[in-house]
Amino acid sequence: MSYLTDRKRAVGNGSAHSGTMHHWHMMISSVALVGLIPAFVFTFGTALGMTYVDAVAYYSRPLPMIVAVLTLLVGWFHFKGGVQTLIEDYVHGFAGKALIIGTICLSYAAAAAGVIAIARVAL
Repeated sequence: MSYLTDRKRAVGNGSAHSGTMHHWHMMISSVALVGLIPAFVFTFGTALGMTYVDAVAYYSRPLPMIVAVLTLLVGWFHFKGGVQTLIEDYVHGFAGKALIIGTICLSYAAAAAGVIAIARVAL
């Protein structure tokens, strides 16, 4: 018979010992996106409809470029964490592991492609 309290059972952060940290990462990235998404919509909305030359001049300024890069990076990081949680909850075995690896690769590739695209326009 075990006499463990609820607090004593929760000390190890669950069976994988990483649930609390994953939750905090998701909370921090979602709070960051609350500020970044409106800033991105404002900066991208300003650039929408510009000619290529005007867009290059606009994204050569630091603020629009930084907002766009941060939104892409934080957004794909948040996507990776959310989809990983979804896969862990509903897909088991080898298929789950393969999907998690594929999602991580997709997230990093899309984030890198976005940053490279913005860097090519901005620089």
